[in-house]
Amino acid sequence: MATAASHRPLVIAHRGASGYLPEHTLAAKVLAHAMGADFIEQDVVMSRDGVPIVLHDIYLESTTDVAQRFPDRARADGRFYATDFDLTEIRELRVHERSTRDASGREVPVYPARYPLQPGLFGVPTLAEEIRLISGLDKSRGRSTGLYIELKAPVRHGEEGLDIAAAVLKVLREEGYADRPQQVFLQCFDDLTLRRLRHELKTPLPLIQLIAEKDWGEDSAVDYDHLQTARGLAEVATYADGIGPWVEQIYLGRTGGGEIQLSELVALAKVQNLLVHPYTFRRDALPEGIDSFGELLDLFLGKLGIDGLFTDFPDLVVQYLARRFQD
Repeated sequence: MATAASHRPLVIAHRGASGYLPEHTLAAKVLAHAMGADFIEQDVVMSRDGVPIVLHDIYLESTTDVAQRFPDRARADGRFYATDFDLTEIRELRVHERSTRDASGREVPVYPARYPLQPGLFGVPTLAEEIRLISGLDKSRGRSTGLYIELKAPVRHGEEGLDIAAAVLKVLREEGYADRPQQVFLQCFDDLTLRRLRHELKTPLPLIQLIAEKDWGEDSAVDYDHLQTARGLAEVATYADGIGPWVEQIYLGRTGGGEIQLSELVALAKVQNLLVHPYTFRRDALPEGIDSFGELLDLFLGKLGIDGLFTDFPDLVVQYLARRFQD
């Protein structure tokens, strides 16, 4: 089993300080910066006219008022896809706390104790705008905060004639971040996209292979079960610098006697010298069998040798690490 890391793990603000403000808003990124996150995550999709925007989903209705502003623009499946809207139209949208529909069809927040579900005060930023914001805050606050960019659904983008990998690298070049391997990670669920970034597009930036569950509907043909084996991780090491597993691919619950069960994933990754950055650490959505956020952090940061973690609550992890590495 892996042991606790001797170095301070990275605190990666998942969609910004999304435990406190609507995800992927510039306000959530400012707060994450102020809270001392080492890296701030940008999920990237593209508008119809080829502009990389910061949005977790390939569709818009879960976090914006698109259904009210453009009620006739849903596809046959009822969803409003970002790639069906030009940037000028996306700029009209207001972002709100992530929502879903209950059994009666009523819109309700996914996390009821978070920011109120109300008409949004926030817009959808472009990737370039967010990078400029973080760069500006770095200058004014004397910091060097990292970007942690996920390329969303590259296969689906490609089917619509949009090259998300090339578009993201273009923005990074224009903003002066394309050659900053200490300050930028690129992550993706699709292994072919990562291989292309490494071997064809020749990026010097570190790459992270995200690991999903096969029933999540990611648009890649990757065998995610295979990626969690020794052989699969050896293959990952030929094109990527680390893995981004789901928390519950490492923590497997408790036995009938109450003992914590852990997979071998962290240890197997370390054999291949792969970084391990699990997702997502949420105070208000703990894995079954974990009683507190502190217990979850104790397990992953105190017992397992992870190199960083994604969290909706970057302030709590920063405070935890300050106490741990002060002792």
